[in-house]
Amino acid sequence: MTELPGPPPTALVANLPYNVAVPVLLNLLELLPTLDRALILVQAEVAERLAAGPGEPAYGVPSVKAAWYGEVKRAGAVGRKVFWPEPNVDSGLVALVRRPPPPGDRAATFAVVDAAFAMRRKSLRAALARWAGSPAAAETRLRAAGIDPGLRGEQLSVADFARLAATEPVAP
Repeated sequence: MTELPGPPPTALVANLPYNVAVPVLLNLLELLPTLDRALILVQAEVAERLAAGPGEPAYGVPSVKAAWYGEVKRAGAVGRKVFWPEPNVDSGLVALVRRPPPPGDRAATFAVVDAAFAMRRKSLRAALARWAGSPAAAETRLRAAGIDPGLRGEQLSVADFARLAATEPVAP
């Protein structure tokens, strides 16, 4: 990455292109650890996904990965009539305040998140079978992390995913 001139940035205010908002935000949070807070304008549906908590219908990969970096909340709605030309979607503001991530490795945690949501409607025992090596190995790791193997990914917090990622693989 190229050095930025001046002091490291501590805030991000952006109107992100809707089709790439999540990867842009996550990459900036990873590459710029000095960012303490962000206020971004995104498509309303993306705002809902980013700010969703465990158990909410919109909760998924973007929610968990954004939560790795900080507390994410909806900060307001922006109707389509304020833009010209008027888009076919509503927009939403999302505020993020950085906090320390849960203990564990980000890449390993994100791999578990991706695996858990790849088969969203399956239990974690089934959804994580490939990641863990087998359904039995997934169950063993889930139990070692204190997580019910019958739960689904949308019921776990980012801390739960980090704890699960840190469990030791099961010997064959």
